[in-house]
Amino acid sequence: MFIDEANVTLKAGDGGNGCAGFRREKFVPFGGPDGGDGGRGGDVYAVGDDNVSDLEAFTFSPNIRAGNGGKGMGRQKTGESGADALMRLPLGTVIYNSENGAAVAEVLEKGEKILLLRGGRGGLGNVHFKSSTNRAPRQFTHGEEGESGSFRLVLKSIADAGLVGFPNAGKSSLVNIITPARPKVGAYPFTTLHVNIGTISYPDTYEKLTLADIPGLIEGASDNRGLGHRFLRHIERCKALILIIDMAGTDGRDPLDDYAGLMGELEKYSPDLLKKRMIVAANKMDEEAARGNLKAFKKKYPNLDIVAISCLTGEGIPRLRNEIYSVCKSAL
Repeated sequence: MFIDEANVTLKAGDGGNGCAGFRREKFVPFGGPDGGDGGRGGDVYAVGDDNVSDLEAFTFSPNIRAGNGGKGMGRQKTGESGADALMRLPLGTVIYNSENGAAVAEVLEKGEKILLLRGGRGGLGNVHFKSSTNRAPRQFTHGEEGESGSFRLVLKSIADAGLVGFPNAGKSSLVNIITPARPKVGAYPFTTLHVNIGTISYPDTYEKLTLADIPGLIEGASDNRGLGHRFLRHIERCKALILIIDMAGTDGRDPLDDYAGLMGELEKYSPDLLKKRMIVAANKMDEEAARGNLKAFKKKYPNLDIVAISCLTGEGIPRLRNEIYSVCKSAL
């Protein structure tokens, strides 16, 4: 299952304690203090990793802790620094502070490293407390405690194109045809229950594009009905949107109403979505009613980029693949 939200508890490492040590060497009876400082605690970082696709790992291991610093040692040796904790996240992850809901960071690039929590500083060894009046101090300080906090991770997928439609429009069937992804396909609403990310390969150019297939929207998705917000956020960063319309009007649906409804939900969620390049994939063209409906659709919306397809027969699929490539590249 594609996990796009997770809660984590993070703890940076504590600094090591300083050392109260004294120089012990032959022929040096009063060697004086030589206790070293404690090592610093490890930091906690978020790291962008394009090999990680979702947040599933954090549902099983929500507690992440960096290493503590080592204790100071004699001969003024500083304790070993604690190991940093690297929280590897999929690109597109937004990190929120659980206490106040504020966005702390956003991971967008491969290898990007963002400091979330600092480790504590190491304590001071007794060598720092030597004075003219105290030649053999036994004082030392404890290491500082590392920072800690609870965070909410929310993934907003970074895909080249987003596939949007009402239930049973044929989104999952289309993804099965043009990408290696294998979402569940069925003749009933809400076959897709989570976001699917597929890859479209173009052998002629040796290029690939990613496609985000979000679950079918329902009326009121922009008001978070049917987890609308959770799904719509995955298309915010897409270069282009593919609106798949059931042009056959299955189950009494009207393609004109479906298009207007999709555009309305997108606009209410975020007007910026309407600024993206769009392709209308007119699906189910193998059915008798589709031809007449497509003619009326083009008359109503003459300026739309419409590609007539059939996921059953394969009609128009090569053209749609090429159109997705062209639109995504022109949107750079």
